[in-house]
Amino acid sequence: MRLLRVSLVLLVVLVVAGVGYSTVRNPETDTLDVRARTNVPGQFGGLVNGVTHFDIGGPDSARTVVLVHGFSVPLYIWDSTFFALRNDGYQVIRYDLYGRGLSDRPDVAYDGALFDAQLDGLLDSLHVSGPIDLIGLSFGGYVTAHYVSTHAKRVRTLTLIDPVASSGPLPWFLRVPIVGPWIWQVTQVPGMADNQTSDFLHPEHFPGWAEKYRPQMRFPGFGRALLRTRQTMAATDFDALYASVGKANVPVLLLWGKQDHTVPIEKATVITRNIPSVEFVPVDSAGHLPHMEQATLVNARILAFLSAHPVVKP
Repeated sequence: MRLLRVSLVLLVVLVVAGVGYSTVRNPETDTLDVRARTNVPGQFGGLVNGVTHFDIGGPDSARTVVLVHGFSVPLYIWDSTFFALRNDGYQVIRYDLYGRGLSDRPDVAYDGALFDAQLDGLLDSLHVSGPIDLIGLSFGGYVTAHYVSTHAKRVRTLTLIDPVASSGPLPWFLRVPIVGPWIWQVTQVPGMADNQTSDFLHPEHFPGWAEKYRPQMRFPGFGRALLRTRQTMAATDFDALYASVGKANVPVLLLWGKQDHTVPIEKATVITRNIPSVEFVPVDSAGHLPHMEQATLVNARILAFLSAHPVVKP
């Protein structure tokens, strides 16, 4: 009985300490509601799995390009590309994936089916009926490739920028129910903002990048969404994913920063061997975000690629 009492006391102490530590470390202290979404750029649409924050520019009647961001940095990561395409006459849509930015954080699996439904719902709500040109960055490569594999007739072209092409298994302790999410929330999530500068070859050229990231971390469900996204990546067969794109008969442009330390350019072989017709363009003097570090070059290649695959009139 004495041993049992001591064990119970220790358990209570550990639980209290864990809750206290979580309270101090967890940045998710605000509420994502109408107030949080007031006076911010962009628009909001209620879709089947929750509200989606998006931005749209260019003529309504123009050819539509959709930009899909990566693992955790929301739609502002596309600033240079968005304005370049809009100024060239395209209708451009960018949006926050569920769990990021000012989009809702549904308590569901963050997998291809969820992101397919989000993009489908957004296009339908905006009455975009014709084939679109998709551009996916990093984890956006997974999202766009999955969409092509399931909605090939709705896509005219696909551009991949430093796309995720592999993912190791989650550490065992992150797979333990309750304990794993707690460890993730208190050890990984708090440092997410500071870690973003490692995506650049020259982070000194982008002051304030970490601070721009922090606001989205305040809203509950952010960490959970990222962990479940990691779970999805850990279970993904990327060869099979990109092979399905290769069979879809959709033209593909692949751009990759040569000095990418987040997803090394050597991973490009996963895409090139599964999509033999891919147009592969290595980008020198750029890390994981070549569309930012070498914006002029990347924008020119994207525009040339789109021009080479014009709209076919019925």
